[in-house]
Amino acid sequence: MIIFFGAYIAISFLLLFICAKTSYKFNLLDIPNQRKLHTNPTAYTGGIALSLIYLISLQLFNFNSETLNLIISVSFLISIVGLIDDKFKLNTGGKLSLQILPIFYLLFIENIYLNSIGDYSYFKIDLESFSGPFSLLCVLFLINAFNYFDGTDGALSFTTISVIIIIYFLVPQTKDKLFLISILLPLLVFLCFNFSFFNLPKLFLGDSGSLMLGFLISLILIYYANQKVVHPILLAWSVSIFVYEFLSLNILRVKNKINIFNAGLDHLHHRLYKKTNSIFFTNFYLIFINFFLFFIGYLTFVFVNPLTSLIMFVFLFVIFYQIRKFYFNN
Repeated sequence: MIIFFGAYIAISFLLLFICAKTSYKFNLLDIPNQRKLHTNPTAYTGGIALSLIYLISLQLFNFNSETLNLIISVSFLISIVGLIDDKFKLNTGGKLSLQILPIFYLLFIENIYLNSIGDYSYFKIDLESFSGPFSLLCVLFLINAFNYFDGTDGALSFTTISVIIIIYFLVPQTKDKLFLISILLPLLVFLCFNFSFFNLPKLFLGDSGSLMLGFLISLILIYYANQKVVHPILLAWSVSIFVYEFLSLNILRVKNKINIFNAGLDHLHHRLYKKTNSIFFTNFYLIFINFFLFFIGYLTFVFVNPLTSLIMFVFLFVIFYQIRKFYFNN
């Protein structure tokens, strides 16, 4: 297995390097402007490279799950949607329409949708006929929540890594842990390019990466919830920072009469960077917040009960929103 992982890391490095070099050659570059923090045109095809690497993982590792294999395969289509958006700057309607097509296929043709929000001792929330529409809304929500975090070096990658680590901690089976490691390793290699370690060509995830990672994580959460290996509320806690930030920012934008679809510098990672003037501390705080929120949710789940954990999820969102409003909205 060590040999396979070594080969996988080497393949990841090679594909990311080729993708970066090709992007600079064919002008697939993110051009700096007043809204962006980088100063030089930078390749935005990191997500395409990652999705190709994940396709290769299907050949290297045996995940023993047709559903996981299908999720990985369809995630490549989502990355293509992101690449089209990066290249041609699609409007919101066009972008959402292209996202919905592959998601619709998985949810309604392959029937990979969330069946239940969980058993809370006093009641059980089964979605029944609402499963499909609810799952579609959740996946679109989380995809675009991930997209919100792609604005500073490492922000989305490190926060996604925190989610993968949490899920790794939660799932009991070795084959599931192997799958999560196969998602994690290329992200770690990508960070070497994102920060230009060893003078590597700088590479961004781009929309191809942010949309793909949001799709991948959301479908993985649905898969594990349906397999009943992890309670849905614990899976929700694993992405709490994405959920809280997406809701908080859009509520604040509506209150301030700002178009929620407009790009801006009001995202949490932008605010943290403005206050710390440090990429390191910005990423550290993002990871810390997500782990801290999960820790509270996990403790209430284990030592009290799932219902208390659910209530705490809502309560901490209110706290997060108030802190976001008073300390990170200017």
